[in-house]
Amino acid sequence: MRRFLLAAASVAAIGSVAVAEPPSDATPPAAEPTPAMTVVSRSAQEQLTKSVEELNALRTQITGEKLPLAQELTRLEEKLTLLRKEHEQVTRLVDAGNLEIATIKNQNKLRQDELTYIGNILDEYARTFETKVNVSELQSYGEAIEKAKQATENTTLSMDDRFARQTEFVSLSIRRLFDAVGGVKFAGVGVDLQSNVVKGQYALIGPIALFRADSGETAGVVVPQTGSTNPLIRPLEGPLQAGLASLVQSGSGLLPFDPSRGGALKALVQKTNIIHIFEKGGPIMWPLLAASVLALGTVLERLLFLMIEKLRRDPKRLERFFAAVGHGDLSGAETVAKGSKFPVLRALGYALSHRESSLPNALLYAQSLEMKRYRRGISVLDTVITLAPLLGLLGTVTGMMGSFSLIGGELSAPGAITGGIAEALIATAFGLGIAITALLPFNYLNARIDEARHEIESASSQLELLVKPTATIEAKPAAAAVSENGIPSTTLALMTS
Repeated sequence: MRRFLLAAASVAAIGSVAVAEPPSDATPPAAEPTPAMTVVSRSAQEQLTKSVEELNALRTQITGEKLPLAQELTRLEEKLTLLRKEHEQVTRLVDAGNLEIATIKNQNKLRQDELTYIGNILDEYARTFETKVNVSELQSYGEAIEKAKQATENTTLSMDDRFARQTEFVSLSIRRLFDAVGGVKFAGVGVDLQSNVVKGQYALIGPIALFRADSGETAGVVVPQTGSTNPLIRPLEGPLQAGLASLVQSGSGLLPFDPSRGGALKALVQKTNIIHIFEKGGPIMWPLLAASVLALGTVLERLLFLMIEKLRRDPKRLERFFAAVGHGDLSGAETVAKGSKFPVLRALGYALSHRESSLPNALLYAQSLEMKRYRRGISVLDTVITLAPLLGLLGTVTGMMGSFSLIGGELSAPGAITGGIAEALIATAFGLGIAITALLPFNYLNARIDEARHEIESASSQLELLVKPTATIEAKPAAAAVSENGIPSTTLALMTS
């Protein structure tokens, strides 16, 4: 390469020397090349040829090495693309895994909270179970109850073992419910009135537990004892005792007594008897009853009035009335309105018959007469709505006053104290109930009054618009008469009116 550059420089120098000679007018004779120039030219030519050959060889080498490098580059680029795809796939899998792990953690936390909640419920159920069963049943279920209660206190137990004990106790209590249907018998011990512990059979029938000793000497009703797991056996008298012993021994028969001593029936009757509730409300209930009857009567009368007024509506006759007024036939319009029971038409007919005095004032007067009929009884409902809660509050005050006076005096009369509080609550409840019940028809009636007022006002405005042009046309005579002052008599009459 270096030789090629030197040869090229020599040729350029020779060319520049040849070009630098000034042209002559005569053509000079061809110069004979000197040996030195011939040698230099030949050397430069050889070097040029050799340099070109080296250049061609270098190009061939570059061409030969370029294709494998391009192929290697292509292969590496493809490999890079594959690695990027694998990286993206792995990244997606990692993100999905992280999301799934977070979801699993949340689910595990929820399950753990549910297990804790269920465990607390089961523990509370086991702790309170013995207070909800008969004292005699503790002889059958006492061991299971203690085992379930100790499940949460024993820290050496695993969660599975603890739940196994608790669920086993729940299953036992469910079996007890099925066994108790129709009554159940089981063996046990009891204490008689002489404080002797005797063995026998228990019969559990609903809330009642009966006992009969194996010897037959002791039988009676099971009564719990304070500080003892063995119940006391209290015998009955006369034929009740014999019936009780026979029922426990045979497992069938009639229950010899009412366990509630009539209290259940009495409570049921008192709970659903409105007369009893009214009597417990105190003397303030009578004004509340009068207010409720007055409100009910007013509502029924108003609903009947609205129904009758709805039947009296006559839209076709009202159209004929306005058609007659529009054609200027005011007398015919009065005839159409005369005798009608439709409130709108009756008000318009009255106003039209008094149009000579003042049509707007006649319309207002007729409208007020009709609306007075619609507003009748509304003030009664308004008074009841306001008065009923106040009466209830008055009953509250009087009832509480009676209760507090008993607290200061007769401390041994809790029934009287609670009766005064009940009186206060009943009176307040009745007062609020009457007010709330009367408020609904009150709003409904006000809405119907507004509709009636709007209908009458619209018809009145329409009548005024139709009557004024008619009156103007009638006031124009064919030949205007002139008064003494030089003013047409028709104009003077209109000015005077």
